Amino acid sequence: MQNFKTRVLLVEDEDLARKTLSFYLNNIFDEVVLAKDGAEGLAAVKQNFQNNENFDLVITDLNMPNVNGMQMIDEILKLLPNQRFIIVSAHKNEEDLLKLINLRVSGYFVKPLNIDNMMDMLQKAKEEVIQDKQPKTKNKSLIPLNNSYTFDLLSNKLYHDNLIVKLSKKESEILDVLIKNLGTLIPVEKFKEIVWNDVNINDSSFRTVMKRLKDKIKDDDFIISHKGYGYIIEKVLDNK
Repeated sequence: MQNFKTRVLLVEDEDLARKTLSFYLNNIFDEVVLAKDGAEGLAAVKQNFQNNENFDLVITDLNMPNVNGMQMIDEILKLLPNQRFIIVSAHKNEEDLLKLINLRVSGYFVKPLNIDNMMDMLQKAKEEVIQDKQPKTKNKSLIPLNNSYTFDLLSNKLYHDNLIVKLSKKESEILDVLIKNLGTLIPVEKFKEIVWNDVNINDSSFRTVMKRLKDKIKDDDFIISHKGYGYIIEKVLDNK
């Protein structure tokens, strides 16, 4: 199996807990970025997203100043619907647990931290992250879009040289329209109808999302724009 770099964001306002967690995280993951509250954590996620460098895992406390953990999680999910989380908290709040149940939460640490349980959970989370990064190379569901990008029909994920390209919900839906209509020129109105369910939505809303999508594949762009007509994935390599 190919070695993949794993990146983690730790958001914790308590100095001791942050130092303790960062020590163990650095023994498991390749890169660990620290934030002291939800505002710093959200800023780090947004900055990385703009640079097309997302975190594989966000580990966060819930009760923090400025922006709390739940608020930060909500904002991150608007940007990255598939972001994976681990929660750290002084207690298990039933209301918070109900909110988290449908999210990609890999675990829940309760302070004071049990090191053995924590290490087991972190190691399992790393294995899940690596599995996410590793597409099955001999899978008939994989569609090579060009020499750099592949799309998995089963997982609906886009890969760049075997690494998942993190897409927002709207970006994924636009790509899904193109994938389902390979070789067909799709007019902007069709995207509006399918993705927004509103043909009257402002053109700038569509262009903003399309630009973000194309920026993420700009090193070997496979989405061709026909000005005044629409967009198409014109050529797909043979899927052998």
